[in-house]
Amino acid sequence: MRGTRRLALAGCGIAAGLLVAAPIASAGTQAPAPAPVTLSPQEVQQMCTAWVPKLRKQAQNLTNRINGGPEVSGSVANLKARANDARTKGHTAQADRLQKRADKRQGRIGELANATKQLDAFTAAHCQAPK
Repeated sequence: MRGTRRLALAGCGIAAGLLVAAPIASAGTQAPAPAPVTLSPQEVQQMCTAWVPKLRKQAQNLTNRINGGPEVSGSVANLKARANDARTKGHTAQADRLQKRADKRQGRIGELANATKQLDAFTAAHCQAPK
């Protein structure tokens, strides 16, 4: 019984040592770069005919919503109007939250423009014009 306790304690000590040493050893290594995705010509055409137009439309719809007037739910103008209304009613915490949401949402315009540029680049590089 005494020998099995020593063996168990020794095994736990080795395991603990490995757990401590593993992060130190792996700290100097880098993760391998992701492998490029290879698509068949049929898959590329499917992306060009189905996904790219859908993503373009979604980006345009989001841009229109963000840039919409105060009557458009979710627009920056709507959030700012709601923040002003809350502030006049004395709800400063709610007004601050709404103002932060409006500021963050306004920043999304650049992200949507970048996504549209990437879609345009993909289309130019991979999509064939209809014959």
